[in-house]
Amino acid sequence: MIALVGNPNTGKSTLFNALTSGARAKVSNLTGTTVDVLGGEMALGDQRVELLDIPGTYSLAGRSPEEWVAVRAMLGLDGQERPAGLVLLADAVRLERSLYLALQILELGVPLVIAVNLLDEARAQGLTVDVAAVARDLGVPVVGISARTGEGLDALREAVAALVADPSAHTPGPRHAWSPDLTTLLGEVQALLPAPLQAHGPGFAGIVVLSLDDAEARPAEALDVPAIRAACARHDDPVVELVQTRYRWLDAHAPNWRQSPVSDAHTLSDRVDAVVLHPVSGTLLFLGVMTLVFTALFAWADPAIGLIEDAFGFVGEQVGALFGEAPSPALAIVRDFVVDGLIGGVGSILVFLPQIALLFFFIGLLEDSGYLARAAHLVDRVLRLAGLPGRAFVPLLSGYACAVPAIMATRAMPRFRDRLLTMLVIPLTTCSARLPVYTLIIAALFPATIQGFPLPVQPLVLLAMYVFSTFVTILASIVLGRLALPATESAELIELVPYRLPSLKVVLGSTWRNAKHFVEEAGGVILVATVVLWAMLYFPRVDGHDLLTPEIVAQAEASGLNVDEVANGLALEQSIGGRIGKTIEPVIAPLGFDWRMGIGIIGAFAAREVFVSTMGLVYGIEDADEENEALRAQIADQRRPDGTKVWTPLVGLSLMVFFALAMQCTSTLAVLVKESRGFVWPAFVFTYMTALAWTSSFLVFQVGRLLGFG
Repeated sequence: MIALVGNPNTGKSTLFNALTSGARAKVSNLTGTTVDVLGGEMALGDQRVELLDIPGTYSLAGRSPEEWVAVRAMLGLDGQERPAGLVLLADAVRLERSLYLALQILELGVPLVIAVNLLDEARAQGLTVDVAAVARDLGVPVVGISARTGEGLDALREAVAALVADPSAHTPGPRHAWSPDLTTLLGEVQALLPAPLQAHGPGFAGIVVLSLDDAEARPAEALDVPAIRAACARHDDPVVELVQTRYRWLDAHAPNWRQSPVSDAHTLSDRVDAVVLHPVSGTLLFLGVMTLVFTALFAWADPAIGLIEDAFGFVGEQVGALFGEAPSPALAIVRDFVVDGLIGGVGSILVFLPQIALLFFFIGLLEDSGYLARAAHLVDRVLRLAGLPGRAFVPLLSGYACAVPAIMATRAMPRFRDRLLTMLVIPLTTCSARLPVYTLIIAALFPATIQGFPLPVQPLVLLAMYVFSTFVTILASIVLGRLALPATESAELIELVPYRLPSLKVVLGSTWRNAKHFVEEAGGVILVATVVLWAMLYFPRVDGHDLLTPEIVAQAEASGLNVDEVANGLALEQSIGGRIGKTIEPVIAPLGFDWRMGIGIIGAFAAREVFVSTMGLVYGIEDADEENEALRAQIADQRRPDGTKVWTPLVGLSLMVFFALAMQCTSTLAVLVKESRGFVWPAFVFTYMTALAWTSSFLVFQVGRLLGFG
């Protein structure tokens, strides 16, 4: 096995695709991480070897999970297979920065071949790279390539084949010398490591020294941190020497490696950046790009979503027809399980694919073109006030369309702590699934205008809900970032890579892998959760017609309701979900809700918009949606036995606040389980959002009553 490593944005994906052309790539996770890696087969003449594409990293400092992914893969830690050698991809335009990683690899004694990529781009800027000088100074084979054009790939394959044949010839060791003081310290730290780690030498000890301040990024094996800290305290600032020694060596040798043109090679890029990064023009461009992405997630995906829903609806009808007009009770249960549980459940998974595919397609285009880093730079200072890095803006914005692809989009963020914090607050953004609930409640309970008030009331209430969710999202990020996920202050490295024409093959490949990953990883959990919720609202089976009384029939006919649908609503009341709704009524009564709303809240766990159709079932209205006038009228006119209205504007506001803050989406929870690799953080999200929703709704309703709005 050969591992491909390098800095982000050096063309690793393009090179991986070129070296494994025609092979079937597979996505997997390295042990103990949440980071995806890509594997494929590379042909070396008659021989085939596995090529592993390691996530991009600037160093092996061990200060993030991604850096430990690279370290574990290189050294075969945690029971993983150790590669025969590495191919380090360096950027010809930013050679010194790329080769800092090479110095660390040489310290670890791992067989190495260096590929200097983007030679075509360097030549276009007037840069000449002397690969022979780089090879001489580093002591390992160096090949100049252009992954996009195929230049030098045959020579690279020959170099890799030579490494596989004789790895020992590709391990020259460190190229620089540490001071005696630091050499002593690294020996002490090495002796304090567990036996399996001591074998990796003083180079690994240096990585451990750099990682002590970040507990989330330490190796899986237990470390005697107090003893290592004590050893470091006896020496003069080892971290500074570890870093500076490498950079001094690079600065001393870099003049041998390339010649720069007399003129400024970055003039065009700088002129573009003057517009893109300007506080005014850059912000306007950023808003335009984000509007395009947001519109795509909302509007462009809608036809595809509709096609998927119609297709599964048609399949469900055809399968249901196979059971005949009047199947036996047992067959009726099987039919409903297959049609509504299984087929409907699979449909509820695939309905997310258009938004997921579009989101990752746009992320790929923006990142490959170089704009994503500049957009992150623009908003970094603002988001830092909320404890988030600039790269969080795409997932957060995407959350207003759907939390599922938004949470998956956090993979583009380099630091796990930032990724996790973003995932914890994304469900608070007002996703499109909340909109039908808001539309129904606002249209049914709020007047279009109020005499003496100059603005239309209903659009203003809807806008207020979006502003409210944005405010709470920011506030939650600040609070959680300080209490649940505290972190030392550190500026995120945002490298402004050169503008490049995106590789459509790379972007489409990434889009396909992410969509496939969602179906394979989260789809099963969503399907199980959907079937469970279907069963809760289906069993025990009760014939609602047996529950009809003359009074109920007369009331239904007087209201113009379908008697069969009223019977279905009575059957729903006797289901497990209906009984739970009645059971929790004392808990939700202080919020202004009755048991019928409780059933709607339970049904909404399948998806928030299901609240609308569930309320239609409860009130005996067939195929109700948020635009259904009969359902709106039922909500507006519903009264208690004492004649008071069940639904009032205050109750509607309380319910909308609850929906804005509560975690009522099994699909989101399922993706959280997969992306956080466990149930602890999803359980935390469910708990804190439920508590926040209940408390906020309670305050809205009770304070509103005290002020006379009840």
